[in-house]
Amino acid sequence: MKNLIIYAHPNSSSLNHFFKHTIVESLEKSNQEIVIRDLNEINFNPVLSLDDLSKQRLGTVTSDVQIEQDYITWADRIIFVYPIWWAGMPAIMKGYIDRVFSYGFAYQYNQGIQKGLLTGKSTIIVNSHGKSHAEYEANGMGKALILTSDTGIFSYCGLEIQHHFYFDKADSVFDEKIIAEWKNQLQNVFEVEVGA
Repeated sequence: MKNLIIYAHPNSSSLNHFFKHTIVESLEKSNQEIVIRDLNEINFNPVLSLDDLSKQRLGTVTSDVQIEQDYITWADRIIFVYPIWWAGMPAIMKGYIDRVFSYGFAYQYNQGIQKGLLTGKSTIIVNSHGKSHAEYEANGMGKALILTSDTGIFSYCGLEIQHHFYFDKADSVFDEKIIAEWKNQLQNVFEVEVGA
């Protein structure tokens, strides 16, 4: 299977970096193909410009966007790894979605009916957030995140969501037991996917 990892966190000592490393380790054990697009490392420009919008209307994109779209076209599965900041994606990830998941590539309208164009591809999303699951359930944020990302972006574009992880209380100090449990959760999913 061809796996594209789209990663957004500037700190190589972060929990998200640990998640990315765990996923890569698991995929390498099963000899799967992996491409990693570390958006901070490649200095991805997240700003959707007037030039971007003009080109999208003409069915073309800028060269940096074309590179990312080529990786998505290549992939069977897209794995997103990013933290939840201010109840959403980091700006660089949101800008990646804005620019790369463009009209005519990720979705289109036929006689006013929206159609996702990334069908046949699956996705796994891995997020960390500072609040607890209980707090997110109580204030409705959990449902809002599912609606805005899973429904509003990934499913909208035709991706089949295999798993969406929300690792909570990520801004706290964790003991080795919790970290090992999270690592095990990720490894189990990728082992199951490989064995399927």
